[in-house]
Amino acid sequence: MTKKQLAIATLIEAYGQHAAAWLTDEADPGSPTDIEYFKTIAQICERGKFDFYFIADTPACRTGDIETWARSPMYMNQLEPITLLTALAGATSKIGLAATASTSFYEPYNLARLFASLDHISGGRAGWNVVTSANDFAARNFGADRLPPHAKRYAKAKEFYEVVTALWDTWEDDAFIYDKENQLNFDPAKMHLVDHEGEFFRVNGALNIARPPQGYPVILEAGGSEAGKEFAAQTAEAVFGVATNIDEAIAFYADQKSRMPKYGRNPDHLKVMAGATIVVGESAEEAKARVDKWQALIHPDVGLLRIKQDIETDLSDLPLDEPVPVDRIPAESNYHRSYFDEVAGMIRRGLTLREICQQYTRAKVTLFGSPEEIANLMQEWLDREACDGFMITFPVIPSTLTDFVEKVVPILQQRGIFREEYTGSTLREHLGLPRPENRHVMAQKAAVNG
Repeated sequence: MTKKQLAIATLIEAYGQHAAAWLTDEADPGSPTDIEYFKTIAQICERGKFDFYFIADTPACRTGDIETWARSPMYMNQLEPITLLTALAGATSKIGLAATASTSFYEPYNLARLFASLDHISGGRAGWNVVTSANDFAARNFGADRLPPHAKRYAKAKEFYEVVTALWDTWEDDAFIYDKENQLNFDPAKMHLVDHEGEFFRVNGALNIARPPQGYPVILEAGGSEAGKEFAAQTAEAVFGVATNIDEAIAFYADQKSRMPKYGRNPDHLKVMAGATIVVGESAEEAKARVDKWQALIHPDVGLLRIKQDIETDLSDLPLDEPVPVDRIPAESNYHRSYFDEVAGMIRRGLTLREICQQYTRAKVTLFGSPEEIANLMQEWLDREACDGFMITFPVIPSTLTDFVEKVVPILQQRGIFREEYTGSTLREHLGLPRPENRHVMAQKAAVNG
């Protein structure tokens, strides 16, 4: 009997995901804009046989609290992700290449063309993380004071997805026939106009690039809200889990999969990727000591600001070494629901403000331990249906990434739960996902079959 296989991906930032990663000895000041550096990181991931390399993004620069952001420069010096992934496509040959792009600030046509191009250039390795954006810095870059309400952003995202996938279906897979004898570059009957008029978008045209090699790039999503989970059930092919422990993860997994049949979807066609930070050491204690050393580098102002941006309230007037009053939790959040819930939960558990500042890292689960202990934990999550795989954040790179690739991956391979070699060439093949059929071809088949 073939064992269930882990999917493994990683979210990469230049220095790593830790708020103080840039302060560590291994951090090179020039890394954020050094393409050779990112090529090296992508090649390490490919050596580890990861399913995909992922870049989170926001179309914004932090413009408030600049003195504090200067201590933890999140998104303050970052290459545009689709451009970066296009360069990485030439430095790798198998690993998937995925990035965030916002339905709030792109136009469907531009996004459809960009990701179709990346899919062609990479030979079918592109993935799109569909987001609605979650900060007002971005809104102000595009002429608004604040983001629209959460529900309206998701309504727009749904329509955006419908337009983008329609554009990817402009051309049937065999439309470009290159018939020199009859002087036909493409078959006109296999080009289909997109005629869409909805609440948010009006499009009457066609995409000027052949259908992507994967049909559609793989659709990724993250979202702990009810709207986010429902949208994922309709459209996503990989979801980033938001659970803080294995029991929560099991519940999230079952809930997310159970929503799919009503949309005519097979639950096996969605991979739930548990979000986790992984630090390998000789022992759990030694790994934890590494993290504690990095945590000690976080300036209190940075911790306070990270909390402020995620729960939309300023706690800096409170004593650092006393519990935060529960009545300081806002009634709701218009930003990342999962981040809001994490901070609110820490407040309800009675942590002091200093403890929250030091412990809140936006990482849902942190796995410390020896290589064997890490492998055991990952296998337990897989076996108990807490996830189909992991979206790993490495706090300081390249060291924690290299440790995982060299020390944990071989154990997972020996156990038969992770690939030793890539057996496919596209991201869909890596994840075991079907290739979507062109909607016009499906309609033609349905008409023939009555």
